[in-house]
Amino acid sequence: MAEKLKIAVRKFGPFEAAIQKIWDAYVEHTGCKLELEAKAFDLHPLYDQILGNENGLISGGWDIAFMNTDWIAEANEKEAVIDLAPLIAENAPEQFPEGWSESLLGMQRFGERIIGLPLHDGPECLIYRKDLFSDPVEKGAYRARYGKELAPPKTWDEFHQVAQFFDRPVQNLYGTAFALFPDGHNTVFDFCLQLWARGGNLTDKAGNIMIATKEAENALEFYRKITTDDHALHPDCIEMDSVKSGMAFAHGEIAMMVNWFGFASMCEVYEGSKVKGCVDITRVPDGPGGQGASLNAYWMYVIGSGSKYKDIAYDFIKFAVSPESDKLLTLEGGIGCRKSTWEDKDVNGIIPYYHKMDKLHENAKTLPRMVIWNDISKEIDQMVTELISTDKPVNQLLAEAQKRIDKLQ
Repeated sequence: MAEKLKIAVRKFGPFEAAIQKIWDAYVEHTGCKLELEAKAFDLHPLYDQILGNENGLISGGWDIAFMNTDWIAEANEKEAVIDLAPLIAENAPEQFPEGWSESLLGMQRFGERIIGLPLHDGPECLIYRKDLFSDPVEKGAYRARYGKELAPPKTWDEFHQVAQFFDRPVQNLYGTAFALFPDGHNTVFDFCLQLWARGGNLTDKAGNIMIATKEAENALEFYRKITTDDHALHPDCIEMDSVKSGMAFAHGEIAMMVNWFGFASMCEVYEGSKVKGCVDITRVPDGPGGQGASLNAYWMYVIGSGSKYKDIAYDFIKFAVSPESDKLLTLEGGIGCRKSTWEDKDVNGIIPYYHKMDKLHENAKTLPRMVIWNDISKEIDQMVTELISTDKPVNQLLAEAQKRIDKLQ
């Protein structure tokens, strides 16, 4: 039986297709005799496989894993992944580090250690159907109803109003969608976007998580209002993670949403897309007293400390982040991380807003890099889940969540 290089992949069609094509190209280029065993997992099962109960990066169950920035501090603390810095010093990826934005190189650095290479990015942005927003009939109807011009919303209040305008259940078209499935990620990201839009912060001056604030209260009041509005929201939101909401958008069911950039670009390359050529992006809306901020969370390749094929694993991920592989991932529907991909004429010919990636990064914030972040995110997720499923007062939800978080801290 042939020896295998095992890769734990985030479940997402473009990732699964791209990793196989990149591996095939690598084998052709190097003559590597190993076989690829790539298995795809949803978010929670992936965490369990690589860092949680299965602990596969340490045990040798996985040679390489897709890892997001939320988990990177925990991976470093557990020594679950190897330090790539010596390997990079000896044989660096092409154009490293200048080939990437600095915003994609920081989270995986711990002192002199580098424990991951950028794989997939795409800050949060407002994704909208430009065919709907430019339609003369829609523009006239909006003007008649609200006395103002229809345009991509610049504030969250405008966003809510536009979402109500595009609520057309009979046409299977809905104003917007939020990924409300309680996976410890998407509702947390939404909470942060609403908090930042109102001038709030996730941490206090000492760097501790502090959410029992007036800005957080205002953020949750608005989020409850819009996510419980049956005349603005896709009816399946409670079952949607970011991937499912992105697919619903690509199927033409949603007029606009705030989601990862990758779900806009996917609309141009996904075979089943019904909105190809009809999509554009802009910045996240502003909130009262603040400014809309994007969220930059990204995926990277890491190598397990228990892998018996560390050298081959590094050689492969170096190949997988090359300009050619980065572009291939993008054309499959993922989001390449290299500046060369963002500026590529072929890519922008297919995805005409791809060059806007650089601008999105200018106004992008990151989540705190904490070893216990995965546990903290579960508490915030529980708070938001209760927000949309109960009538508990917002200040009570915040106080209860803060108490649970303080115990963790």
